[in-house]
Amino acid sequence: MVYALCDWIAALVSWILFFSTRKIILEGYQWSDIRLFTHDIKFIYGLALIPLGWLLLYYVTGTYTNIYRKSRISEMLFTFFTVLSGVVIMFFVVLLDDAVRRYSDYYITLLLLFSTQFILTVFVRLLLLNKAKNEILKGHKGFRTIIIGGNARAVEVYLNITHRKETLGYIFKGFIDTNGNSTNGLDAHLNCLGKMDQLTHVIDELRIEEVIIAIESSEHPRINHIINQLVNKNVLIKIIPDAYDILSGSVRMQHIMGAAFIEIYPELMARWQYILKRFFDVFVSTVVMLLLLPLYLFIAVKVRLSSTGPILYRQVRVGLHGKPFTIYKFRSMYTDAEQAGPALSKKDDSRITPWGRIMRKWRLDELPQFYNVLKGEMSLVGPRPERQFYIDQIIARTEDYKHLQRVQPGLTSWGMVQFGYAQDIDEMIRRMKYDLIYIENMSLLLDLKILLYTVRVILQGRGK
Repeated sequence: MVYALCDWIAALVSWILFFSTRKIILEGYQWSDIRLFTHDIKFIYGLALIPLGWLLLYYVTGTYTNIYRKSRISEMLFTFFTVLSGVVIMFFVVLLDDAVRRYSDYYITLLLLFSTQFILTVFVRLLLLNKAKNEILKGHKGFRTIIIGGNARAVEVYLNITHRKETLGYIFKGFIDTNGNSTNGLDAHLNCLGKMDQLTHVIDELRIEEVIIAIESSEHPRINHIINQLVNKNVLIKIIPDAYDILSGSVRMQHIMGAAFIEIYPELMARWQYILKRFFDVFVSTVVMLLLLPLYLFIAVKVRLSSTGPILYRQVRVGLHGKPFTIYKFRSMYTDAEQAGPALSKKDDSRITPWGRIMRKWRLDELPQFYNVLKGEMSLVGPRPERQFYIDQIIARTEDYKHLQRVQPGLTSWGMVQFGYAQDIDEMIRRMKYDLIYIENMSLLLDLKILLYTVRVILQGRGK
């Protein structure tokens, strides 16, 4: 809140200085004439709207996250490019139609606007970040942290972090024992909070913000299991690297004085990308449902005539963070299709109606799911949602499926483009691997590529 308030004040002062200086330098006003141009309607509108515009830009670019996690140098560079982008937007939206005597006046205008906005904004931000950094170094602020492990490696990490003159922001609450050995070494320094089966309970109860996985090299196969347990927890995961991790480039140093970790953040994309992704979902879904309304009506009539039963098929699927929701499809099967229990569709499935086969070939049965996208239960791109019945079977074989619940399920996915519909659990697991790769490489550009490939698949009639 303080960060945003200071940004607002900086933007307000910047607009006043910019407008006044511009009037004096470019239009020949004197400082004694200041009362004249401060009554300019553009100046007044700017006082009300320009600072709000800057706050909106900062918000969508993810500026207002935890101030105590920010690097001062990184924030200065981030501010530079954000202000530069904002100045270009302001120039074309607000300033381009201004009367100027020379073309070079445009360059002076841009330089004035950028200089005032950047210098004031970054100055105030660095003051706040210095204050926050000092609070961390003095131990007044920090992140509630637990260590997973207990052997020599965990003790070494703990001592390396705590035996410093200045703290690194860790507030250790205890450790989770991974080997069942009551004399594991770390209990001499921290309280044992329980075993691995109590991990999620401990995180919720103590409101843990960071988890350091410090286990021996011989226990590395357990790392994947630990990460899978933390999938739906909003915690920063830090893993002690070995030589292979370092040489493969997995280790990234965020702070010069900090320990080197492999860091896994709960956020998969920057905030501004999440916001644009949601905006794109709503925009496309609205346009598609309006433009294809005649097609919706035609399909509804065909479904009604194809067999007895409802036009829309409703089914409970599992979405983001394991939350169930109702998915909608045009009914493509006879109403008694699952009398014997849940069953995946197969090639030449006798449960599918003749019209249902045509819909599935062109994926027309999925069109009602644009409504799910509008409701925020799904996205255009994301792993396909499954029923809990099949999720339980997949997780029994591989816990990696839990990572798919870190994102909104989608109408289409890389797994659907590369693999298509799955006919059994084995195929679901093979398709899941494509979706895991998508999750670790999420971006708006990748979403666009997947959508274009999906359109090609539909036009080729490669559904089933």
